[in-house]
Formats: sequence, structure tokens, C-alpha cells
Amino acid sequence: MKKIIAIASGKGGVGKSTLAANLAVSLANFSPEGSRPPKVALIDVDFYGPSIPTLMGGGECKVDANEKFIPALRHGVKFISIQFFLQNPDDPVIWRGPMFGKGINQLFNDVSWGEVDICLVDLPPGTGDAQLSLAQLVQLDGAVIVTTPQEVSLADVRKAVKMFDKVQVPVLGVVENMAGFKTSSGEVEHIFGQGGGEKLAGDYGLEFFGSIPIETAIREGGDTGKPAALAKDSCFHQIAEKLNFAVEKRAAETPQVKIMN
Repeated sequence: MKKIIAIASGKGGVGKSTLAANLAVSLANFSPEGSRPPKVALIDVDFYGPSIPTLMGGGECKVDANEKFIPALRHGVKFISIQFFLQNPDDPVIWRGPMFGKGINQLFNDVSWGEVDICLVDLPPGTGDAQLSLAQLVQLDGAVIVTTPQEVSLADVRKAVKMFDKVQVPVLGVVENMAGFKTSSGEVEHIFGQGGGEKLAGDYGLEFFGSIPIETAIREGGDTGKPAALAKDSCFHQIAEKLNFAVEKRAAETPQVKIMN
């Protein structure tokens, strides 16, 4: 895997998994004219609430001749989730902290990923075992922070920003989800407030990738397994472009270490 990016938030219910799935689909299917779309992987490490298979339209995980798991493939994205290994999709995962490290290690190393240009990792909410294990087990190239506009969300997201700073993972940008709802009359109702994500980005000197409105199409896409990012006019494409640019910019700015023989 050439680049690994965490999609994270300090708080649950902000649409982090929806963003991860739609960004993966956007990156895999839409690219600047003249360039090939990257080969994209999506890893669901939200073990307590895995939702990537639902968002991506199902799938299954098989085993190859080398006894490695073959990831599911939908909408041009390879993906895997602990959901594939549960006998019943409604069964809970009841793990203590040390199991997170083992589970994450398996999803990265016991899967036949093939060539991957960019891998998005859907993290659970919080700043605990999963986040620490991921930062210790793989070399993250950055993180994208997801928030909703209101203070109750921002308070937790600030902790996530500081957590990534402590484990030396750069935050590439902030996305504000559920930013407003357009009524049938054309007016925009800011149900969860306005501008919180952009202000947070400014407070910490981070790039603001953009806002995602409350749209029926996004919810329907998640329920049916046909992500809204499949549409050519999706708001996710601009965010995906900014993420891709931030990843390339950071790679260009990172000193290359040459090993002398």
C-alpha cells in the first residue's frame, strides 16, 4: 500500500463511515482528466459498529491458495470488514483492548490486497485502542477529521486532533458533515449549526476540505449500497480532489531517505 489515510472523528454519529465509503468510491472512479484513477482499498476497523459492507453494497470475503483473504470488490474499491467474519451480521463484537491490535494486523497483513495506491481506514469514534494500535502498527500518511457543526461534536473532535498530534500523524484536513438541509422552498436550514468545522480547521491551522449537506441521496445511497459519490455531480468529488492533492503535497515535502550500500 503506497498511502494509508485514516478517516477519524472523536465523536460517533457524525457520518465518518459514510464519508470513508464515498471518498473511496470517488477516488476510484473519478480523476483529473488525463490521469488514471488510483487503485483504492478501504479497511473497516470500526469493530464495534462495522458498516462499510452495508454502505458499499455487501460482498463476501474468500480465501486464496495461499490462505490469505481476498477482499470484496464493489464500485472499483477493494474493501474488508470484520462484518464478513461474523456468523450473524447482528452479532456484537465483544473485545477487550488488546484484541484491536490483533484484528487490525490481520486486516492489513492476512489479506491479499495486490497493488493499492491509496488505502482509507475507517476508524471507530474516540481516541482509544483502535486509534493507538493503528498508529503503532502501520505507517499512516495522514488523517482526515470529520465533524458536524455543533459544539457537542467539536469538543470531541478537538481531542482527536490533539491525539493524532501526539502520535505524530499529520491531520491533512477537516470535513464538516450535515452542514445544512435545503428545504423544498430552496431555503437552507442549518439544523446542527453553521461553520463549526471551518472554524476548527482555522483554529488548528488545518486545511478545510469542505462541507457536506444533509441530502436524501446520501442516506439512500448508504441504505442501498450505491454510494452517492457514483453520481458525476456529487459533492464528495471536490473533497476527494483536495484529499488527493494534500497527500501528494505531503509526499513531495517529506524528505526521501537514501540507504547507502
